[in-house]
Amino acid sequence: MLEMRPETLVIVPTYNERDNLPRLVHRVFSLPVQVELLIVDDNSPDGTGQMADEFAGRNPQMHVLHRPGKEGLGRAYCAGFVWGLQRSYQFLFEMDGDLSHNPDDIPRFLDAAAHADLVLGSRYAQGIRVINWPLSRLLLSLGAARYVQLITGMPFSDPTGGFKCFRRASLEAIDLQNIHSNGYSFQIELTHKVWRQGLRVAEVPITFTDRFQGSSKMSSRIVREALWMVWRLWLQNGLRRSPRDTPKRV
Repeated sequence: MLEMRPETLVIVPTYNERDNLPRLVHRVFSLPVQVELLIVDDNSPDGTGQMADEFAGRNPQMHVLHRPGKEGLGRAYCAGFVWGLQRSYQFLFEMDGDLSHNPDDIPRFLDAAAHADLVLGSRYAQGIRVINWPLSRLLLSLGAARYVQLITGMPFSDPTGGFKCFRRASLEAIDLQNIHSNGYSFQIELTHKVWRQGLRVAEVPITFTDRFQGSSKMSSRIVREALWMVWRLWLQNGLRRSPRDTPKRV
């Protein structure tokens, strides 16, 4: 009898995450739900990609997609989405490789996805849940969330967050080849493209723990890109601050 493959794919972009990868892999495959894991490595000089290959060689539910160089978070996720859509997965996750996102939350996302096309992990729903951030970084993130809400009209408490679960059909409704943003703006753009089509978006509260190992990928360029991206999305939506259609399921 053929074994049914899991219908959930967790996509994790990596760049110099060798110290975090063993714990990440262990925790993902210790979940009470069956998932597969795709590491999208941007030719990490610390050997993350080679380590991922070793893990994948021992676990048929783990996969590695190697890219020639560092091109940004958005490009890595889009490559992972294309890889997943070429296969039979029905739920595709975005998750950070530094364990700032808790893999134990994945079952809650899947529960919420039973009634939504996109599930957002929110650091700010029902209170603030952020660990190991300086006050300046927290205020920047909260200010960015409010800025996005005011310009685009999206009602979500954490539109810049990067822990998400997409239904397959919601990704198929997005032109991934036409997405060129990275960082904060990539997260905003994907959510906006789903929301403005009238697809159902849900939020689940999460606790975000900033990395204790390695260095943050945040930069002033990423922040500047997000500042103008929201205006472009507003224009693309016909100067509307509401979805084009009433909420629907794909």
